[in-house]
Amino acid sequence: MTDSPAATRQIEYDDGVTRAFMIASIIFGLVAFLVGILVAVQLVSRQANFGTSFLTFGRLRPLHTNAAIFAFVGNMMFAGIYYSTQRLLKTRMASDFLSWFNFWGWQAIIVAAAISLPLGLTQGKEYAELIWPIDVGIALVWVAFGTNFFWTLAIRNEPNLYVALWFYIATVVTIAVLHIVNSFHLPTGLFHSYSIFGGVQDALVQWWYGHNAVGFFLTTPILGIMYYFLPKAAGRPVYSYRLSVVHFWGLVFTYVWAGPHHLLNTALPDWSQTLGMVFSLMLWAPSWGGMLNGLLTLRGAWDKLRTDPILKFLIVGVTFYGMSTFEGPLLSIKTVNSLAHYTDWIIGHVHGGALGWNGFMAAGVFYWLAPRLWNTKLYSTKLADAHFWLGTFGILLYMTSMWISGVSQGLFWRALDGDGFLKFPDFVEGLRASRIMYMMRIVGGLSYLVGYLLLTYNIIRTARSGRPVDGTVTVPAPERKAPALSDAKVMTGAPVVLSVLIVLGAVILAVSSPIFSPVAITLAAGIVIAAIIVHRIYAKERRSWHSLLEGKPLAFTILVLFVMLAGGVAELIPALVIKRKVPAEPAATAAAAYRTMESFSEPADPRYQQKPYSPLELEGRDIYVREGCYNCHSQMIRPFRHETLRYGDYSRSEEFVYDHPFQWGSKRTGPDLHRVGGKYPNLWHYQHMMDPRATSPGSNMPAYAWLKDAPTNYSKIPAKMSAMRSLGVPYSEDEIHEAVVVARSQAALIQEDLAAQGVTIDLESELVTLIAYLQRLGRGPQPTAPTVASAPGGS
Repeated sequence: MTDSPAATRQIEYDDGVTRAFMIASIIFGLVAFLVGILVAVQLVSRQANFGTSFLTFGRLRPLHTNAAIFAFVGNMMFAGIYYSTQRLLKTRMASDFLSWFNFWGWQAIIVAAAISLPLGLTQGKEYAELIWPIDVGIALVWVAFGTNFFWTLAIRNEPNLYVALWFYIATVVTIAVLHIVNSFHLPTGLFHSYSIFGGVQDALVQWWYGHNAVGFFLTTPILGIMYYFLPKAAGRPVYSYRLSVVHFWGLVFTYVWAGPHHLLNTALPDWSQTLGMVFSLMLWAPSWGGMLNGLLTLRGAWDKLRTDPILKFLIVGVTFYGMSTFEGPLLSIKTVNSLAHYTDWIIGHVHGGALGWNGFMAAGVFYWLAPRLWNTKLYSTKLADAHFWLGTFGILLYMTSMWISGVSQGLFWRALDGDGFLKFPDFVEGLRASRIMYMMRIVGGLSYLVGYLLLTYNIIRTARSGRPVDGTVTVPAPERKAPALSDAKVMTGAPVVLSVLIVLGAVILAVSSPIFSPVAITLAAGIVIAAIIVHRIYAKERRSWHSLLEGKPLAFTILVLFVMLAGGVAELIPALVIKRKVPAEPAATAAAAYRTMESFSEPADPRYQQKPYSPLELEGRDIYVREGCYNCHSQMIRPFRHETLRYGDYSRSEEFVYDHPFQWGSKRTGPDLHRVGGKYPNLWHYQHMMDPRATSPGSNMPAYAWLKDAPTNYSKIPAKMSAMRSLGVPYSEDEIHEAVVVARSQAALIQEDLAAQGVTIDLESELVTLIAYLQRLGRGPQPTAPTVASAPGGS
């Protein structure tokens, strides 16, 4: 940068890093979609698992989701942020080194994920499967990105922050907090760790993270990109500044509270479930406000949709955002959720957001960026149009097939005959009915993939027809200005203080007892009235508090952090401060601690008070996690008649006190396993793992025959038990010291039982170890177990 004689200076943007992220996004998008097609085929044809551990559905499904979210959308997000931030601030990114560290570090994380997940190296938590060393890498890269971003804000040449930057700020700070909290793990080795949270606590933290990762990784940054690129492509200003203010603050405040709607009708405390449901319904308002703000930006220019494929992608992408944010709150209503949860309906909902909202926004942005990054014209608008129609057909077919399949599954599972018993006791019957829908999903996915291949070809030809260029801008030379209002004065102004009090009032109301609630409501009403009065005063004086805040990035960021943390604190702290120490009678003490979180009024049932896993069961559980069994099986029986008839008594919170991580699952391609312990003999489990069709005709589960020959690593069990002891599991020193001997003894009992049935199997076989864990599921220290009215078939 050099100052010109006319007291101006020319700034050259760093568009090289934008090009790099864009290319990486296109490449990894292809990988994500190809893996997605493969796992879709695996659900129709088990042979597509290829009889190897590395390519099973349980290991590839996390690879698909991580590639789609963090590789495809993540790289697209960085590309959009780097391009738009520099132009909105009229300055180059503060540090080229940090920009490229962000790029190469992020690609290294993606490659590490692509290697580790097929190897079975996982933490067993949805959207957070990556092992702890990779988590550390993510934190380092995100810190570099955040440092570069806020440094650039500090050296900006524009006084105020445009709306897109608000959403970027929310993304940077919120993702940092979410990742750090959910990554609290205790390592037992380089590739293995246990979550420091267990059972219900772990479930709450995980879905606080999982829901808000969707909100602040797949939504807020893409909304920021929408607010920049849609007006650029349309040649029109954003429809409403005021609506964007309401959209932003409403979304940031409300979104963080809604995580528990992923755990409705489970063992999660009722107050937390209700809180999540209420705030999910409230999300309709800010979400649709943002959608309308995007769509109405095109007012007076709707005719451009006929000829401009870029606008087609952007507008339909925003429409899918509206559809997803309507469907999400709908699914958070307990009655609707009771039908939809664990079914393919949720899969359709997720892909509507990921492929319809994120995927179409990415396509529109890439088609808009490519000619500008390579100083040329888009190679073919006809190919872009073809991509649009193929992609639209594909995602609509995908979503429709999953909606039909999901509703069908939910109705199959809950159908009762005239006597009040299960009409379809065999779980596989519902699976067979979904087969045609699974085939339709493959067709939809292939159509979407073909469209994306057209995008890839179009972008390659566009780049080859031009040459890489970096944008430039001429700005006035720096001047000394009179000091403006300080951050402190802005933050202590009446509008900010009242806004903070309103947020605090909401938190107090959310966690207050029924006796204190009327007081909290009265205080909140008084604060709201005061806020209205202050707003009227500011309106009369024609002062805009928010415009002052937009010129103070530090104050703005602190307020965003406060608003985001308010929901997290209100949700998580009451659950996390429960005393976890387990003295003389560990099972009863831990169960009582969890019971204080429950809304159930009946006393704890001693049948469900848990003892720690035996050494062999603990190792078997790690195998279960490694193979990704939670991707197809839940371990959470909901308190519905049809579920207790099919699976056994409903799940209680105290039963999961020693589960690090929790394994409740979110999809049932196979039956729930929480009461499977003791239901079938060891031979049944052996045959089921060797060939699932031998015990469950029609199952689409792949065979796990290689587990028979894979040896269990007994030497690592003591270290794992020591780690569990540090987390509050009451293993004694003697139990840890004798762990290997005890594990071998339990394995010998299973081996002898199988030998009596004519099965020869090695004592150290991982299959023996897994059977030990499966036989423990749902069984407390007492031998008596609840009766099951109808034994299910299963996959």
